[in-house]
Amino acid sequence: MSTLVMKFGGTSVGSPEAISQTAQIVADTAPKWTRTVVVVSAMSGVTNTLLRSATYAQSGDEEAYTAQVDQLRDRHRETIRILFPDNSERSPLLATIDRFIAELNAYCRSIHVLGEVTQRGLDTIVSLGERMNARIVAAVLRTHLLDSQVIDATELIITDDAFQNAMPLMALTRTRIQERLCPLLEEGVIPVITGFIAANQNGVTTTLGRGGSDYTAAILGDCLDADEVWTLTDVNGVMTADPRVVADAQVIPEISFNEISELAYFGAKVLHPKTIRPVLERDIPLWVKNTFNPEHPGTRITRHPSRVPGTITAVALIRDLSMVTVEGRGMLGVPGIAARTFSAVAKTGASVLMISQASSEQSICFVIPTTTTHNVIKSLEQEMALELSRRDIDHIRAQDEVVIVTAVGAGLRDTPGVASRIFGALGDSGINVIAIAQGSSEYSISLVVRAEDGETAMCHIHEDAILHG
Repeated sequence: MSTLVMKFGGTSVGSPEAISQTAQIVADTAPKWTRTVVVVSAMSGVTNTLLRSATYAQSGDEEAYTAQVDQLRDRHRETIRILFPDNSERSPLLATIDRFIAELNAYCRSIHVLGEVTQRGLDTIVSLGERMNARIVAAVLRTHLLDSQVIDATELIITDDAFQNAMPLMALTRTRIQERLCPLLEEGVIPVITGFIAANQNGVTTTLGRGGSDYTAAILGDCLDADEVWTLTDVNGVMTADPRVVADAQVIPEISFNEISELAYFGAKVLHPKTIRPVLERDIPLWVKNTFNPEHPGTRITRHPSRVPGTITAVALIRDLSMVTVEGRGMLGVPGIAARTFSAVAKTGASVLMISQASSEQSICFVIPTTTTHNVIKSLEQEMALELSRRDIDHIRAQDEVVIVTAVGAGLRDTPGVASRIFGALGDSGINVIAIAQGSSEYSISLVVRAEDGETAMCHIHEDAILHG
């Protein structure tokens, strides 16, 4: 018995044409597997529109939130009209969409009256995008003579109470999925499941946060003991670099779970690390494929890809960063300075993307999003007020307009010559490296350069260390 979980992202189900293409892929693929599960996102842009409707309602702008609600109604109804010009599915679907839109309108009116919206309320509102679209996709699959049935993931995935970024309770979720989903699969049904959303133990709707629909597919893959999980999007697979920056970026045929986690952390628009965790722990191959180019094999993500260790797989770039430096001769040998530094940063809620410390212990530098710099500097100055007054710490300063360029590959730490290729590529192009960090994970080398040099650095590393490495 073979089981496949297929997840289609927002662009893959974002228009009548895209939904038709998605249905054709499912129709072509399902006969090759014993059991097939489909996970769908909301139409591209719908989640943002739902959030805007709540924001406008909270601000008291009735005209603006009503316009957002009307836009959603018109878009979904027009999609149904195009997909079902003369079909028995059409009228029930239109009625279903109208019910969901009426629900959204009621939520917005309540928010408008109260002047506030809770995290719990936002989860309920944004869940409507997946709920509407799943019903449309399932109906299109039925026109392809596939036995398809919608199941809201609120019936399957049980989470904690962290609204907007809930974590699944896997033991309870596995039991629920086995009880609810497996009987349908045994009957040959192709369930269409809402991505991104779930419910807590009391049945209250939650959402899984960033990468939510991919996360849904991975959770289902884990709990169904799937043979493979596919995530279908609008690119041919995971790329060696951002193709908008590097013209000759290529699709990576195979990549490890650890490498993809590094790429995701360092800004590449691929799967979020938490999405990967369920399939990584079960060693289930995960594929990234293109809905609009189904003949392309895509990228296979697995524990042990068949590549030479020590080669650079990809290069990623994170923008809009600042590098903060805490520096002073009085820091030498003083215990607790680093701990206090990052405790002060943690109080602001800022995310530290990279840390570098000289062996002399006279300086610590770290990179944070520029939007958090002001609060971080203020917090550090408060924490280190005594050391600053005694001149034990000479400077706490930020350098804005920097980026992190990260080269990712398996076994980089133990492979001679990798760093020299990277630094040689940058040296030949006259790019100054401000700071360096290499994690003990062996999977990445990160460099801080000026923002104006970021794209050039990415292109040169890609050219010298990937294409000709």
